[in-house]
Amino acid sequence: MKLALWTYEGPPHVGAMRVATGMKGLHFVLHAPQGDTYADLLFTMIERRNQRPPVTYTTFQARDLGSDTANLFKSACADAYARFRPEAMIVGASCTAELIQDDPGGLAEALGLPIPVIPLELPSYQRKENFGADETFLQIARALARPMARSADISCNILGPTGLGFRHRDDVAEITALLDEMGVRINVTAPMGACPSDITKLGSAHFNVLLYPETGESAARWCEKTLGQPFTKTIPIGAQATRAFIAEIRALTGLTTPVDDSRLRQPWWAASVDSTYLTGKRVFIFGDASHVMAAARVARDEIGFDVVGMGCYNREFARPMRALAKEFGVTPLITDDYLEVEQAIADLQPELILGTQMERHIGKRMGIPCAVISAPVHVQDFPARYSPQMGFEGANVLFDTWVHPLVMGLEEHLLHMFRNDFEFNDAAGPSHHGGLSHHSNPAPQTAAPPDLAAAEPAAGGAEGGGSMPATSAPQQAVSDTPIWLGDAESELRKIPFFVRGKARRNTEAFANLRGIQQISVDTLYEAKAHYAR
Repeated sequence: MKLALWTYEGPPHVGAMRVATGMKGLHFVLHAPQGDTYADLLFTMIERRNQRPPVTYTTFQARDLGSDTANLFKSACADAYARFRPEAMIVGASCTAELIQDDPGGLAEALGLPIPVIPLELPSYQRKENFGADETFLQIARALARPMARSADISCNILGPTGLGFRHRDDVAEITALLDEMGVRINVTAPMGACPSDITKLGSAHFNVLLYPETGESAARWCEKTLGQPFTKTIPIGAQATRAFIAEIRALTGLTTPVDDSRLRQPWWAASVDSTYLTGKRVFIFGDASHVMAAARVARDEIGFDVVGMGCYNREFARPMRALAKEFGVTPLITDDYLEVEQAIADLQPELILGTQMERHIGKRMGIPCAVISAPVHVQDFPARYSPQMGFEGANVLFDTWVHPLVMGLEEHLLHMFRNDFEFNDAAGPSHHGGLSHHSNPAPQTAAPPDLAAAEPAAGGAEGGGSMPATSAPQQAVSDTPIWLGDAESELRKIPFFVRGKARRNTEAFANLRGIQQISVDTLYEAKAHYAR
């Protein structure tokens, strides 16, 4: 595993935590040093769960390495069973504990606990978080599920949602309501919301709905082979995909019950006059493969964006990602190095980023708006309100989430454009007060407002559209980027945000071509005339 300041996926034991935390009646005993015990932070602070995750750590220290760490693990298992009385237990080692080569599975089996104890083999230095969740769920299904008679009514299992999953809670609620409307009963939703006794009933469903391939596909394939249950292949993200998902369910079940899509507002709004200015906007998409591939189709086919780049961080899905990228005529980026992603964004200069929490940071630095569509995410992506990504309501949420950064950017552009106006500058009073200052003793304005370029970061800021400028003299000394003078920066800010980045790049290229070290207003307009020819 690569150590970095930012990482898209944690180690595999974090994936196992996501499964255990999402379930009920399951306890995870993790052989780990004190430094690997951060589940509380992930689940109580980021996901904002109201209870601690069901994880017990051995928390061995350096001084324990010279003693019997095996007995330390056995004591932790026995204490966890005595305290929590779970229906089942999973046991494994963190990446650090893996190095001391204790055998958590064998040690736990030797205790003879009166519950199923499921050992996990998670190669911490070869695989990552999503694999850990996928493998953990697979082992739980293999240990507990068995073939059985199908239910009298048509039923399905929903597979894949976990703790710490991006909008999983709301997606499950949306798809559950949709399936219920179609006449399909939900047998088990797992892992999230299920207990070990529920897993034993997986076999009674007629088919499985796979919502998150990254964390549930291995279990779905095992159920197909062992339990004789087909699973859905369509991820219902976007209006078109949701309708394709409904068609797939009807093909599996023979049901023809009509579905009410009257609350779907995205299609007509996306085609309205107010949003047509978004047509052709250049978008870069990065995240987990399932969300990226779905988002690319929505962006192109439902909103009219121009997808200029896409990629994913999970190499297990590189093949379908490359196939879709070929369809879009772009080169896929398969990497877990956020610096490579940042460079791709800098090279492509999109007008909107659809990505993860990391791309949100990148967008802020470059002045490019970003909407989050995939894990890894932060606390703001676990909203208290109902905000699914899937189904018809999910299509509405997607449109709002993606379009608002562009619309707000336009608003900020207008504010900046009129900022030096005599009536709208910062020192002017509210217009509904007759232009008088609302201060009790307003000072007369004797000079124009100070140049904003000297006090604010250059090139776009939060409103979008521009590459990241030099911010200090040392950086300028080692960079080929010419220095923007204050009056040129002010003039650049008057250009609409959605073309400002192109204007900046063209001007800098013109300056480099002519050997100009300092860009003035004259340089800006000379560059404009040059490229107009």
